[in-house]
Amino acid sequence: MASSAFAPPSSSLISNTKDFGLSSAKCKRPAPRRIVSVMAPQQTQRTPATTGSVKTAMTMTEKILARASEKPSLVPGENAWVNVDILMTHDVCGPGSIGIFKREFGQNSKVWDREKVVIIPDHYIFTADERANRNVDILRDFCKEQDIKYFYDITDLSNFKVNPDYKGVCHIALAQEGHCRPGEVLLGTDSHTCTAGAFGQFATGIGNTDAGFVLGAGKILLKVPPTLRFVLDGEMPDYLLAKDLILQIIGEISVAGATYKAMEFVGSTVESLNMEERMTLCNMVVEAGGKNGVVPADSTTFKYLEGKTSLPYEPVYSDQSARFVSEYRFDVSKLEPLVAKPHSPDNRALARECKNVKIDRVYIGSCTGGKTEDFLAAAKVFLASGKKVKVPTFLVPATQKVWMDVYTMEVPGSGGKTCSQIFEEAGCDTPASPSCGACLGGPKDTYARMNEPQVCVSTTNRNFPGRMGNKEGQIYLASPYTAAASALTGYVTDPREFLQ
Repeated sequence: MASSAFAPPSSSLISNTKDFGLSSAKCKRPAPRRIVSVMAPQQTQRTPATTGSVKTAMTMTEKILARASEKPSLVPGENAWVNVDILMTHDVCGPGSIGIFKREFGQNSKVWDREKVVIIPDHYIFTADERANRNVDILRDFCKEQDIKYFYDITDLSNFKVNPDYKGVCHIALAQEGHCRPGEVLLGTDSHTCTAGAFGQFATGIGNTDAGFVLGAGKILLKVPPTLRFVLDGEMPDYLLAKDLILQIIGEISVAGATYKAMEFVGSTVESLNMEERMTLCNMVVEAGGKNGVVPADSTTFKYLEGKTSLPYEPVYSDQSARFVSEYRFDVSKLEPLVAKPHSPDNRALARECKNVKIDRVYIGSCTGGKTEDFLAAAKVFLASGKKVKVPTFLVPATQKVWMDVYTMEVPGSGGKTCSQIFEEAGCDTPASPSCGACLGGPKDTYARMNEPQVCVSTTNRNFPGRMGNKEGQIYLASPYTAAASALTGYVTDPREFLQ
C-alpha cells in the first residue's frame, strides 16, 4: 500500500516519486504518484567574469564518471571515455579477456598498469574438471608474464589453507583486500561487480571484449546512466536484513525496472547498515537490470577502509538539485521478511505466505549471502532455536577470511561459542572451502551443486531454471535469517518464529 509518511524533497528535480510503507502480501505495485518537476525560476544572465563557470548539478554516478573522463560535467545518455582505476577478472572470464587482449594488442604487449589489474580465481576451483583447472593455469601464466601485482593464486586444491594468497569470491575479496575506494571506477568481468558500489564508487560488470580492451588501454567507452534514487528510512526490525530490502525493491520495480540505470541508496536505514549489508544491497542491483548501485560514503565506509588501503581517495556526493528519473521511498520499519519464489528474483512474496512450501535443502553462501555478517545472522537463528536442522544445510564462506571468522568469531549472546560450533550443534554440514560454490552450478562435482530436481532456500542472488545445477530445481532466494529458519523446519519459514 502507498504511504504518505514521507514528503518528497523540494530540493531535488525528480520526475516522479513513489512511497512504499510496507511490503504487500499480494505483491501489488502501488500506482506511482507523479510530480511535475519543480524548476528554479529563470535567473538574469550574468557574465562569466562575475560568476565564473556555471556548475551543473550531478548525481554521484555522473560526478564519478565526469571526473574519470576528465570532463567538468556529464549528463545521462552522454558517451565518455572513462579512465579505469581497477579492472578485476576471474577464472571464468579471465582466459577469454586475456585472449582478446593478446589478439588485439599483440602477443608481447603489456597491460596498461600491472598494479591496477586484480585477478581472483574463485568460480570453478575445487573440482577435478580439467578445463576448469586449465582456466586457473592460464591466469597464472599470464600473471607471471605480466608481473601482475594482485593475483590471488591457488595451487593446492586439497587444502585451501596452505595457499596464503588464495582469497575466494572476487567481490568480497576486492573489499577485504582494499581494492574498493570511494569516488573510483572499478570494472570486473562479472555481473555482480556492482557490489563495490557500496563504497561510494562506480562499479559495474563488463564483457570479455571490453575487458580485453581495458587491459591494454586502461579506459572504456561508457554511456552515462540516469539515476533512480531509493530512500530507505525507519528503524530496521531485528528480523530483517539487507537481503529483504533489495528483494523488496526488485519486487517493486521488476527485473527490468532499472535497466541501464544507476540505483542510488540513501536514507537513515542505509546509513545504519554496516559495510557488508550495504554490499548485499548493491550486489543485486543487476537483478533489477541496473548498470550500477551506489551508497554515499560515510564514517562507516572510512572506518572499514582503515588499514586496508594506503591510496588516497576522494568521495563524491549527489548535488541537492541533481536530477533523478524516479525516487522510491520505503518505511523499513513496516517491512516483513521476504523470499523470491522460482524462477525470478522479482517473484516476491512474504516468507510467511510460503509456510507450506516443503524444501529439500538450504544453501548459505555466495557474494550475496556468504559474508561474515551473513553467517553470524544464521548462527543467531540456530542459537535462538536450540534445535537441529531438518534438511541438509550447506555452508560456503565467501573468502578465506570469512572462513576464519566462522571458526574464531564469537557469536554475541552465545556464551563464547563460535559460528562453527553453533552450526555443528545444529547439524549443518561442515563449512566448505571458500569459493562461489554452487551459486551458479558449475562442474558436477562442485560442492552442494543441485544435481537433482530439489527445492532449495538459498542466500544467493538468482533463481532462474538451472542456476544452481539441475534445470528442474526450484530456488527460493532469502536472507540468512530466513534460510536458517527454513532449515530448522524443513519448510520456507519466517525467521520471526525463532527471533521473537
